[in-house]
Amino acid sequence: MTIGNAVRCRLLELCNERNITINKLSTMCGITQSTLNNIVSGRNNSTTVSTIQKICDGLEISITDFFSSPIFLNLEQEIN
Repeated sequence: MTIGNAVRCRLLELCNERNITINKLSTMCGITQSTLNNIVSGRNNSTTVSTIQKICDGLEISITDFFSSPIFLNLEQEIN
């Protein structure tokens, strides 16, 4: 799995855990819905750490909590 896919899966996982939509998440974290839709749809595979931090702030979790998911184990190497 690539890091982009892992971030997408983690966002969906967190929304499902909290029973919220991507639209609700965008309101909570102050990121446009189109930006989150691009991440979730796979059109944006290079989400910035700043964007992830805003998501974490909106969800009231630490960035460590975000990346502590097993989703991030065994990522594909980015450099070929």
